[in-house]
Amino acid sequence: MSAISAADVAKLRRVTGAGMMDCKKALEESEGNFDKAIEIIRKKGQAIANKRADRDASEGVVLSKAGAGGKIGIMIALNCETDFVAKNENFIAFAWSILDKALTTGAKTLEEVLGLNLDGKTVSDRIIDQIGVIGEKIELSFFSRIDAAWVQPYIHPGNKLATMAGFNKAEIDIQVYKDIAMQIAAMSPVSLDRNDVPEKVLATEMEIARELARREGKPEAMLEKIAEGKLNKFFKESTLLNQEFIKDNKMNIKQYLQSIDKGLTVTAFTRYTLNL
Repeated sequence: MSAISAADVAKLRRVTGAGMMDCKKALEESEGNFDKAIEIIRKKGQAIANKRADRDASEGVVLSKAGAGGKIGIMIALNCETDFVAKNENFIAFAWSILDKALTTGAKTLEEVLGLNLDGKTVSDRIIDQIGVIGEKIELSFFSRIDAAWVQPYIHPGNKLATMAGFNKAEIDIQVYKDIAMQIAAMSPVSLDRNDVPEKVLATEMEIARELARREGKPEAMLEKIAEGKLNKFFKESTLLNQEFIKDNKMNIKQYLQSIDKGLTVTAFTRYTLNL
């Protein structure tokens, strides 16, 4: 077998992202065959992935971005095991490469993203490669897409929380869009408007309100009315268009948007967070 040169090791490292010693060992095992060495490193990644499948990958990054002239917004969460890896520049760059590929191809589901071709391999296979390089469980755990006249993304510093909001009108002052995206981040609404709150959530809120009133000794005949009052408060606090605007609590979000443009409204939003 010919000697393994430093140039060969460096080339394999550039292609796979694996450590120098791992590349040297793979080249030695493959007797200098570059393609076989790549396969050895990939198999190592799969072996590590299998070994760490039951680990808790609760760290990572959440990213959002708009494309197609602001008409499409995509958000992903790429998870890992430790905050150390989540802050690694290469890990963050890898997450961005997945998001950018999803945007340029117009992906619509998480499963579709995992099957996209990213530099000659599927995203799923690239994730396995990264597991071999980093030595931690990595998974693409979340995907969301919004289509609208304008989609405004927002990533909170630290990459643990991201939002995006879709609007029915474009060409509005960009600060207005940003205000809403940041409102979603700060106030964590559960739905867009009163009518969008899931029935299960409404039933739970009503039951909680009844039980609290009952424990306070309120008459049984008044429980329903008290619960309805609590539900109205819930709508005001937890539905985006009815929330007080954090930059001016004299108006709610619906009123703020109408003060900018009578027909302006939010059509959809997504908020996702890790460890907050």
